Amino acid sequence: MIPACIRCGESLRENDRFCAICGMPQLVCPSGEWTDASSTDSSLASDAAPALDPRGLSETGISWRIALNAAILLGIPAGLLCSGLSTIGQSLSILWMLAAAAWAVVLYGRRARPGWITMGMGARIGFVTGLVAAWFTLFVNGIALWLQRFPLHQGAQMDAEWASLVARLMDQVTQMNHQMAAQPDFSSQDAAQMVHFWSTLLQSSQGRAGFTLFAYLFAAFLLLLFAVLGGLLGTRLLPAERRRPRV
Repeated sequence: MIPACIRCGESLRENDRFCAICGMPQLVCPSGEWTDASSTDSSLASDAAPALDPRGLSETGISWRIALNAAILLGIPAGLLCSGLSTIGQSLSILWMLAAAAWAVVLYGRRARPGWITMGMGARIGFVTGLVAAWFTLFVNGIALWLQRFPLHQGAQMDAEWASLVARLMDQVTQMNHQMAAQPDFSSQDAAQMVHFWSTLLQSSQGRAGFTLFAYLFAAFLLLLFAVLGGLLGTRLLPAERRRPRV
């Protein structure tokens, strides 16, 4: 950028101390210090860019450091209450999960700055809380089954309970076969083969493990579903000014 006189605007050479036209004294800067204002502004903006987001926001607008702390803080107790070790009863597990996810969102809304949160953000935080609770529930249930069978020597009782469950399931399969036997394209041989298949599967160790795993995974899916609903509920529990971006 070519320097100019501060009074008349006449072009100057780089080291001129006085204007050759009006004689006005000039401020002389060493070579290389004349910079373009636009380049200065852009360099300042680039230097300030990292400081614009000190809270670690993701693309979804969530500060996951705060969200994960809230999810772990409330997801682990909820997972323990939903596990087989809970003396309160697993029938209330859905309520525990719903309340834990809602509370996690409310806790996030109070700690995050700015404190606004959308319904989508609440659902994501609730889902993460449900993941923590579901994994902890599966872990606790697995440890509990191992403790009951081996250190506590309750294998015989567990086998008796499983045999009773298999008997009830086979009664249901038999009733279903009687209903299907009334159809013209379903013979008694087909009914016998179906009963034999389910009886063999449920009485085998692979069938027992698969049935137990399916039951636990289905329960984990329900926990995730109600955790998302709890996240939406927690968003609604926040004050109105925190449920939309501040302009």
